[in-house]
Amino acid sequence: MRRRHGPPALNAVLAVLAVLLSVVAAAPPGHHLTGYATTGPHLTGHATTGSRTSGDGPRTPAAVTHTVTLRSDATGAAWRGRQRVGFTQVAPEPLSAVYLRLWGNARGGCAAPAVRLTGITGTATADCTTLRVPLPRPLRQGESATLDFELSVDVPEGLDRFGRDGAYSILGNALPTLAVLDGDGWHLDPYTRNGESFYSLAADYSVTLDHPSDLLVPATGSAVEAPGGPGRTVTTVSAHQVRDFAWAAGPFTRLTGRSAGGVRIGVFATPDVTADEAGRMLELARGAIDAHAARFGAYPYGELAVVLDNAFWFSGMEYPGFVLDRVKPSALVHELAHQWWYGIVGDDQYRAPWLDESFSEYATDLVLGGADEDCAAAARWESEDERLTSPMSHWDAHPDRYEAVVYDHGSCALHELRRLLGEDTMAALLRDYARAHWYGVSTTAAFKAAAQAVSPVDLAAFWREHRIDG
Repeated sequence: MRRRHGPPALNAVLAVLAVLLSVVAAAPPGHHLTGYATTGPHLTGHATTGSRTSGDGPRTPAAVTHTVTLRSDATGAAWRGRQRVGFTQVAPEPLSAVYLRLWGNARGGCAAPAVRLTGITGTATADCTTLRVPLPRPLRQGESATLDFELSVDVPEGLDRFGRDGAYSILGNALPTLAVLDGDGWHLDPYTRNGESFYSLAADYSVTLDHPSDLLVPATGSAVEAPGGPGRTVTTVSAHQVRDFAWAAGPFTRLTGRSAGGVRIGVFATPDVTADEAGRMLELARGAIDAHAARFGAYPYGELAVVLDNAFWFSGMEYPGFVLDRVKPSALVHELAHQWWYGIVGDDQYRAPWLDESFSEYATDLVLGGADEDCAAAARWESEDERLTSPMSHWDAHPDRYEAVVYDHGSCALHELRRLLGEDTMAALLRDYARAHWYGVSTTAAFKAAAQAVSPVDLAAFWREHRIDG
C-alpha cells in the first residue's frame, strides 16, 4: 500500500522505463501444489488461538483451493453465493481446527457484518474478523479437508479497499481466507488501516461472478466473459498461486494493452480519470511490470488489472494481479512492485511490514531513479525502541512514523546494502532470493542470511545501524 509522495511527470517516467526494458528475465521455477481429499460436514466449535513451539517449520494449512460462485444485485454492491475451501495439513502434528479470516468485517464488526457465512458453524472473535472452525476429526500430516458454506458480501458505504462510492464497488479482502499456523502459532492479528494485516499462503482460486452486463468486474487472475441471463454476464476468473483475490464492479471505462514481455493489462477508470490520464497510466504499467520482471523474475500471472479512481484516500493498494491507484505514477510503480514483494514472495504483513513495503519502495526507486546517495545520513530515529523491523502494532501506536521509517528508511537501507555489496551482487541477491522464495514466505532472518552469504564483510554492524532485527 502506498500513501505518500507527489508524482514525477508521466512523460519523464515513461522515458526512464524505455531505457530500462532492454532485458526481460527468465521465469523462475514455481512450485505447483494440488490434490485435495475429503469434504467434512458442517462444523461447530469454540474460539481459541492455538499455539505451537516457536521456530522454523512448515506453514499450514497448505495446498489451498478456493472455488467461489457469486451473483450480484443490479448495483454490484451485494453478492450472494457459495465458497468452497480445500486444504491439506502439512505439519507433523494433527490439525484440529482452522481459522477463517473475514477481513471485510473490520469496518462494521459484528454489529454490521459485511461478510456473512451460513451453513458452517464456528465461533467468531469480538470484531467478527476471525471464525474458528473445528474439524470433524484432527487431520494428520498429508490429509485434506474441505469447508463448504454459503456466502453473502455487502460492500459497505465509503470508498476504500473494501467499500463503494456511488456506482463503483471495490472488493479487496472480501473473500474469507485461511489463517496461517507456523512456528509462532496461529496468526490472528487485528486489522489495521495504517498498513496491512494480511498473511496468507499462495492458493488457487476459481471464481465465477454473475453480474449485470453494464458492469465491468476487473479481478485477480485470468478472466473469460460469457453471456448469462437476460442483461447479465458471467465472468469466470482463474488465478494460480495467489495470496488473495480481489475484484471491483462498476461502469468503468476500459483500456487494454500488452507489455513487451507479454503481460495483458487492463486499466479500468472512473469518470474522474480522463482518457489521457488512463492512457498514460496504461503505458506506465506496461513498462513498469516488465522492468520489475527483468530484476526479480518473470511475472507469472499473465494478466494485470489496474483500477483508477482519484477519490481513493490512499495513493494505491496491492492485490495479486489487481491494484488500486489514483493517477499517481510513483504509486503505480510501487503497487506493481508488490506483485513480487508480498504477492510472489510472501511475508507476514502485520508482523514484518518492511519485507514488502521497504522492498517495493526500493524497487520503485530503481525504476524511477530515486536513489538518494545521502539518505542514510539524513535518517533519524526518534526512540530507542523504534526498529525498521517493528510490527504494525508499533506503527499503529506511532502512525506518524510508519512511512518515514518503513518506506523511507527501509528503502534507504536497501540502497545502502547495494552500495556495500556492489550493484551486480545486490541485483543477483534479490533475483536469487525471489527465486528461492517463489510462492513462499520471506522472513527477516532468511533475508539477512542470504545477504550475509554473498557479502565480503560481516554485516552485523550494518544490521545494527539500520535496526534490522530478527
